[in-house]
Amino acid sequence: MRVLTLFARHGSTKYPDALDDLHAFYRTRLRSVQYDLLVVDNDAGVASPRQFSKELVIPGSNRLWEFSAWDEGLAHLGQRVWDYDFVHLVTSAFRTLYTRYIDRFDDGLLESLAGRGAATGHVDYYNEPIVVLGNRSQAWLRTSFVFIPPTELATLGSLVSVDRPDEFFSGDPACPFLTKAPLSETYRRYILDWLTGPGTGQGVIWHSRFELTAESLPYFQAKVLAMLNEQMLAVRLRRQGCALVDATWLATQAARSNLPAALRAIPYWRIQLSQRDTDAVALPP
Repeated sequence: MRVLTLFARHGSTKYPDALDDLHAFYRTRLRSVQYDLLVVDNDAGVASPRQFSKELVIPGSNRLWEFSAWDEGLAHLGQRVWDYDFVHLVTSAFRTLYTRYIDRFDDGLLESLAGRGAATGHVDYYNEPIVVLGNRSQAWLRTSFVFIPPTELATLGSLVSVDRPDEFFSGDPACPFLTKAPLSETYRRYILDWLTGPGTGQGVIWHSRFELTAESLPYFQAKVLAMLNEQMLAVRLRRQGCALVDATWLATQAARSNLPAALRAIPYWRIQLSQRDTDAVALPP
């Protein structure tokens, strides 16, 4: 099996060990996988492609953080992306917050999804549904570490779904969203509580919380656009018929039964989360 790994970062100061950790993941968890690693660095100090022993580093525009970086990486590869079974989207922050699912991956898990319209990673969820750009959603794949088939990426056309800040932001840190912004009130509350407050009511607090001020407003807006693009990626994948597969659920099925048989039908995300052998979540339908 061949995997193209697109690693998005902004320099190597904040997560200096991330690239070594990623190579270690492949050495220990995906031993039989042949992977090629392309780093898209959004740091302005990277001016041209650089070839290292284990990876190629190319500059990114940082226009829309990791989402534009992944688009730029795919554009750099062009038709060569069809040489791979999966594209592995990774950010330098992949080893932050909840990470146990990463160590559930192995060769068999990826093999079980080969040729399927399915993307796999960690399924995150809100306690209540939200609405973004007219789409009702509650769960998504955490985009810091997700495997997607090239065919699904080709159908998407771009990993960027939201690129117009003027649709969403008021410019006022006291009331940062436009009244007419296509975001439900529930989603606005979740965003503000996650970035600047006590979290989203699941007992987890973001490691980089900050006070929303005039000085931090540009960062807030950029971070929110990344969150919206993450949410909309899941919406668009579901819309085109691509199943979202929770890696912990998939590993649970591998431990309990024959994976190809178990995967004749991939259940809805709520069922997947309730059937995980660790960190199971039971939500009302």
